[in-house]
Amino acid sequence: MSRIGKKPVSVPSGVKVEINQSVLKVSGAKGNLTLNINPVVDVEWDSSANEVRVSRKSDERFDRAMHGTTRALIANMVEGVTKGFHRGLKIFGTGYGVKIQGQDILLTVGMAQPASVKIPAGIEIEIKTPNARGNDVPAEFIVSGADKAVVGEFAAEIRKCRPPEPYKGKGIRYADEQIKRKMGKAFGSA
Repeated sequence: MSRIGKKPVSVPSGVKVEINQSVLKVSGAKGNLTLNINPVVDVEWDSSANEVRVSRKSDERFDRAMHGTTRALIANMVEGVTKGFHRGLKIFGTGYGVKIQGQDILLTVGMAQPASVKIPAGIEIEIKTPNARGNDVPAEFIVSGADKAVVGEFAAEIRKCRPPEPYKGKGIRYADEQIKRKMGKAFGSA
């Protein structure tokens, strides 16, 4: 039995759970999320105990994997509609910055034109520092939303516009990311 899969997911008050055939819907203060349930697992909603339980139909390898995965996805959905998820990003580099224009986020990261990335539905961006000042004070912003996967994918898409380089550290990085710095060319003395 899966250690993660056999734990029931407790649902706090204010969160509504519905199961229609193979679709699970979770709605709360931060939004509504849906999950297509894999047919190899069974999902049950116990309204008296406010718990969602996941069980598998057989002990095949794929079924065991989907047991824990489905339970983890449901737990993330419940946490997402109650607290939400966020990912901090920092932009290092002189003259680099970030701003929001309509439904796009514009990243000034040392190219001829600012990089433009479309903001997906359900994602909010909070800009703390819009422009980087030197290499010591980065531009900072937070990507937040109810769906953990969408928040992570959007943050990765933004980071891909200008990944951090190892020599000067310029580029877009996650707030908790450490860059392994390299030494530049050293001129030997004769």
